[in-house]
Amino acid sequence: MSESQEPENTTKRLPVLEKDAGPGSDAAPRGHGLDQSASAAAYDPPPVLDGDGGDQRRFWSARRVPAALTALILLGLAGLFLYDIAAVRAGHSAMSWRRELATQLAERPLDDTWVLTGAGVAAALGLWLVVLALTPGLRTVLPMRRVHPDVRAGLRRDAAALALRDRAMEVSGVQSVRVRMRRRRADVRAVSHFRPLDDVRTDLDTVLGDAVRGLGLSRPPALAVHVRRPGRKG
Repeated sequence: MSESQEPENTTKRLPVLEKDAGPGSDAAPRGHGLDQSASAAAYDPPPVLDGDGGDQRRFWSARRVPAALTALILLGLAGLFLYDIAAVRAGHSAMSWRRELATQLAERPLDDTWVLTGAGVAAALGLWLVVLALTPGLRTVLPMRRVHPDVRAGLRRDAAALALRDRAMEVSGVQSVRVRMRRRRADVRAVSHFRPLDDVRTDLDTVLGDAVRGLGLSRPPALAVHVRRPGRKG
């Protein structure tokens, strides 16, 4: 007496779980993402890792060019005045430009146009020197977290932008990427030639978030990711 047996390799269709977008969500179905021309979102900066050196100040610039120009101008003026005074003491006549300058300063009133112009230029130059003395400069160098008390490190903006660009190019569907690195934000503009734009942007958010953490910056910049389709030719 034989019994009917079912084959052992019988396959059954498993139920598919659909992901509910939830009430009030504007997410489109996966198949309708091809008509989308652009997708953009801004993200807060990733949290700073625990440890010392989480908040480092910017590097100070040596200001070599402004300091050299100021020193040369002062040296030239001082040399001219010193030479003229020494010539007068030696019995020679003063230079014509110094006599004319002394005459103009003695005869012109304070509300004269040239006097006000000269005072404005001198005040502007002095204010510029004060600003240079009180601001750190070196805006192209981003301070990194200090892991050793005796070592300070910095990362140039172009190097950070290149690192983010290389990581973004690893995302599937990305054709080209342009990264503009600022002090507090990184603007990422990518072109995707396939895959839904929202999926590409989500992957870019994840990858670039990890990349920003990997840079080791003292103040990780916020991310602004924009993804669009390539423009039509012709």
